[in-house]
Amino acid sequence: MRNITIIVAGGSGTRFAAALPKQFVLLAGRPVLLHTLEAFAEHSSLICVVLPEAHRALWRQLCDEHRCAVDHRVVTGGDTRWRSVKNALDTLTVEQGDVIAVHDGVRPLVPRSLVQRAFDVARECGSAVPVVPVTDSIRQVEPGGESHIVRRDILRAVQTPQAFDAVALKAAYQQPYQSLYTDDASVYEMAGHRVTLIDGCRDNIKLTHPADLLLAQSLMNHE
Repeated sequence: MRNITIIVAGGSGTRFAAALPKQFVLLAGRPVLLHTLEAFAEHSSLICVVLPEAHRALWRQLCDEHRCAVDHRVVTGGDTRWRSVKNALDTLTVEQGDVIAVHDGVRPLVPRSLVQRAFDVARECGSAVPVVPVTDSIRQVEPGGESHIVRRDILRAVQTPQAFDAVALKAAYQQPYQSLYTDDASVYEMAGHRVTLIDGCRDNIKLTHPADLLLAQSLMNHE
């Protein structure tokens, strides 16, 4: 029974307003993606990092410069997140009992305890998707422009890593692509499986905008 990790790092960083794609920007002197990779090292039998073809040489260079000691394979991504995950899954041969966790490459502060819990719960329940309560007020906007309040107490914000029974996840990704596939849990659910939620972590932020990097640095300084 193996724990397999797929780290998806295919973003171009257009919203990040940086010279480098955000997964390669330095955080505490080291690439964001390297922090993410190291968070899974002790919990994974195999790690796949999914990158655009154009970024593979840069990643090799950064691994050399920063002396990356985590063994991993690199898979070329696709034009969507769904395609990138599918490309990685297509390279894997899995067996009953294996679990696959899929994680955003730009969530470098994921706690090791959350990684282990996701693997453990998925092995027991078939899936494990970390969520946190929604704290902002939420309004739903209708096509005509009208809006109405949505109860935030019944909403949860979804994080990664999302972990699943490996055989079931590979089979789920044989479905044709749909626009409803916003994450791996949606693909798994549309294949007829039940999604199990687990407590996420507020510090497990996704780096999307430049201010997120400053927040991540602050969180690291207070660990």
